[in-house]
Amino acid sequence: MRLPSFATPLMAAAILLSLSTASAARNADREGAAAVLASYKLALERRDLSGVDALFARDAVVIESGKVEGTYEAYRDHHLGPELAEFKSFTFENYQAQIRLEGPIAVATETYSYRIVTKSDEVVDRLGVASSVLKWNGQAWQIVSMHSSSRKPKAPTK
Repeated sequence: MRLPSFATPLMAAAILLSLSTASAARNADREGAAAVLASYKLALERRDLSGVDALFARDAVVIESGKVEGTYEAYRDHHLGPELAEFKSFTFENYQAQIRLEGPIAVATETYSYRIVTKSDEVVDRLGVASSVLKWNGQAWQIVSMHSSSRKPKAPTK
């Protein structure tokens, strides 16, 4: 059977529309995952963890600087929360996130620098990296695994 002459352009347009729609959906997914990471970063800068629980899956695992902290809840209660209570400020700079989608999974590599000023006015500057895995739960992106580490920046050479 031979297709009518108008069928080929219509089929090509349908394929391009389908590819365009898929590309837009992937961009929206990437932006949704990025928004979760941005919300977490903003909560740290505000030093207010209200609502952050919703960004993490119940069984999420947090690893920080060589230690498995456990679930986000354990990390929040025994590490992050007490730490933030001792900070006067916590600011990020040069934040970048590269996000790759693998079906309903988003894999993010984050790089940044940060500065902490403690209540006793001690200043802590660090270079940081994080690997985060997020999963689409049917309604929202949630972090299922987060691994972060940091180091002191090298002293400037004279």
